[in-house]
Amino acid sequence: MRLSVIIPVFNEASTIEEILARVIAVDVGMERQIVLVDDGSRDGTREVYPKVRERWPGEDIAVRLLRVNKGKGAALREGFKLATGDIMLIQDADLEYNPEDYNRLLAPILEDKADVVYGSRFRGGAAHRVDRFWHTVGNKFVTLLSNMFTDLNLTDMETCYKVFRAEVLEGLAFKSNRFDFEPEFTAKVSRPNKYGKRWRVYEVGISYAGRGRDEGKKISWLDGFPALWAIIKYRLID
Repeated sequence: MRLSVIIPVFNEASTIEEILARVIAVDVGMERQIVLVDDGSRDGTREVYPKVRERWPGEDIAVRLLRVNKGKGAALREGFKLATGDIMLIQDADLEYNPEDYNRLLAPILEDKADVVYGSRFRGGAAHRVDRFWHTVGNKFVTLLSNMFTDLNLTDMETCYKVFRAEVLEGLAFKSNRFDFEPEFTAKVSRPNKYGKRWRVYEVGISYAGRGRDEGKKISWLDGFPALWAIIKYRLID
């Protein structure tokens, strides 16, 4: 088995080396590939990549540099093209999500119970930084609406941590360029697959250290509107 960790990066010069150190420190019990897709960073992030290769010469690290910023969804599409693993794991480049949760996320797939695993910030007893009230309400509302359209029972559709077998991507063409990738992905994996069966979707609790806008967080309440449209579009129209 081989794991591909796909990391979209935009202006994360202060965190990219630390998140890579945390990813590499985790023993996942299988071969690991790290795919970095730089989404047009302009803050010095691109100067870090040569240092990364020097620091970890034995690691399988692929780097794709996008000329202009297009958004998380666009960066992930490029990352999927470079990924060679049997299992894919999406990791943000900031320090909000902890790679120490990898083995918990991988377990349902490795035990052949699941094809897709979501890491929920609202399930379980792991440590969480206290988040903003309305941000949490917004996340839960978008998740509720998504569940109504997909007939899934997720607690955190907008989570970064989505882990899935490589074959889940077969036949799927993602179109979202920004954070509306999350509802698009959820809508499409909720449908019957090419075998006429539904993918087995699991959810596990994860730790979370959310950051504010003043700390570099890029998603805002304005991104909620494209997410709501994506829920409807990718379930009923697309």
